[in-house]
Parts: sequence; C-alpha cells; structure tokens
Amino acid sequence: MTTSETTVQPDYAALAAAPVSTDPFPHVLVPNFIRKDDLPKLFAAMPDIQAGGSFPPASLTLSPLVQSLVDAMEGPKLRQMIADKLGLDLDHAPSMLTIRGRTREKDGRIHTDSLAKRVTILLYLNPAGETWEKQEGCLRLLRGPHDIEDYAKEVPPVDGTLLIFPNGPTTWHGHRQFVGQRYTIQLNYMTEDARARSELRRHQLSAVAKKLAIPGFGG
Repeated sequence: MTTSETTVQPDYAALAAAPVSTDPFPHVLVPNFIRKDDLPKLFAAMPDIQAGGSFPPASLTLSPLVQSLVDAMEGPKLRQMIADKLGLDLDHAPSMLTIRGRTREKDGRIHTDSLAKRVTILLYLNPAGETWEKQEGCLRLLRGPHDIEDYAKEVPPVDGTLLIFPNGPTTWHGHRQFVGQRYTIQLNYMTEDARARSELRRHQLSAVAKKLAIPGFGG
C-alpha cells in the first residue's frame, strides 16, 4: 500500500482559519476537516460496530487508515491548535478518545458533558444523504436544557465535519432521535482532578472489557 492509502492528513489550515462562534456558547465548526478525497476510503475502512455506546480504540480492530486518523487526533499538533484557538493551556491535560458506530433510541438526549471534560471535540465521518436531511441525528447546539427545537446551530454528522467546544454548565446539546449507523470520533481533553482520573480509569477498563466480550472487536 502507498502512504496515501494508509494515512489521513486532516485539513489543519481549515481549522486555523475557522472562527470561534459564541452563539449559543463558544464553539468552532470546521466543515471537511477530513478532505473530500479522503472521506470515501476512510468511511469504507471504519470498524464494523454493531453495538451502541462508545468504544476506546484499544477495544477495536482498526485499519491502518483509521489508526492514522486516531493518531492525528491524539497528536500534539491538534492539541496545540485547539489550545491556541480557545485560549486554553492544554499542555498537561489528559486526553480520552472514543469511537461510536451506532446511535440508539436513548442517545442524543439534551445534556451537558461531564465536568471532568474541559474540551469536547467531535469528528463526524458519515456520508451526506437523505437520512441527515431529515434532521434526525444532527447535533444541535441548544439555548437551554428543555427544548430540542430551541437551537442556535445544527450540525449534520457528515463529511468530516469537526466540532470543538469548551465544556461548561450551559453547553447544552443533543439531537432528535435517530437509530442506525452514525460514526463519530470523540476526543476530550480532561481536567486533572480525581473525577477525571476516575473517568479515565473507567475508560481503560471499558477497553479491556469490550475487547474480551464482543466477538470481532478484538485484535
């Protein structure tokens, strides 16, 4: 295989150029952070995840192409760019990355992320199409905790779109109910307190448990 077949180079220039929007809370939205030419081969190379929930990469068998993307997401370049963009010091922030392949009925309810997470980064790897045009499964940045229709921005989970936001008590988000395939890579930069350490331990134990328990997900 050639290098282009086994590696993905995200569009860091697009991230650098993207503004920080403030409505309804600070966030950065980068369409095609994964370039259009890379999307079809990357989508085809994603692991076949038939269960709901979040999977640590260590619990999955990843192709070289997907592994290269995971490495880039966890790498120092993205970390520094996000720190600069948001005006945060993330040098020593622990990171936690998971992959989702399916969305269940219970997923997408209005919520804010755990206080152990300083920054949430979502990378959407689904092909555009009729499913998302119905607005089902499209993430909404909400003005409050009570109404999924009261949103300032809607983000279809397609075409290598990257969404970044610093977590806080008013970062309400969710989506209308959707059941089916919906690939997302989620990266979080964590706090350095006991709550974050506990969540990271659960993440590590989850990787071991899922790798042992789910046929076809092991190495």
